[in-house]
Amino acid sequence: MRFVGIDPATNTGVVILDADGNPILETVIRGKGRTQPGGISLEQRVSLQNQLYRLLQSGDVVIKEAIAHGTPRLITSSKIHGGLEDMITRKGLRFDEVAPAAVKKFVRAKNHKIVDGVKRKLTSEKEKKGAMAEAALEHFNYSNPSHDVVDAYIIAQIGMAVHQVRSGEKTLEDFKLIYQREVIWSIIDPDGYKEYVDKPKSNKRRGKPAATDSHTQNTEQTCLF
Repeated sequence: MRFVGIDPATNTGVVILDADGNPILETVIRGKGRTQPGGISLEQRVSLQNQLYRLLQSGDVVIKEAIAHGTPRLITSSKIHGGLEDMITRKGLRFDEVAPAAVKKFVRAKNHKIVDGVKRKLTSEKEKKGAMAEAALEHFNYSNPSHDVVDAYIIAQIGMAVHQVRSGEKTLEDFKLIYQREVIWSIIDPDGYKEYVDKPKSNKRRGKPAATDSHTQNTEQTCLF
């Protein structure tokens, strides 16, 4: 069994873990072909999709990062995400999605720094990606020069954890970090988790998550390449 983490973008990070959680593939795929200023061309999208399709195998457990709320390039992001989801489905696979904020939460990536004794919010992408790299190193002793790969690795780890709980191999309580348990729970049982979050703090109690399914898509498997 393999666990595939995908960080969709014009530069899409893909990490595949083996059954023991060891990375067996760490790569960034980018669509080839005619460029389109401020976006991604159809030629590039098809190339990107085909590359992902060739990386996937039957039986893979797939999880991808969802589109971020308020993303400034929503149309481009939607085209990329939709195309990659099509390829996962054409391969006969299901997939889970994890919100960008939940990916950060899983490793408790910092969103601030201390400057001259004052707490300041991280604003640049370089600072935010650096915080993710530090968090991955701290939690998993993992590093990679590509921030796209680092993000995909964390996403793959989330996918493996979700599968372990969903299959009964582990329970939520086996994950000692509360913030990681909450991320796993939010994917397995989003309704139950939302109810937990919406309750007043004094009444918060975590129930048993339902073994919900990941996205199921039974469209035809025919590929045009």
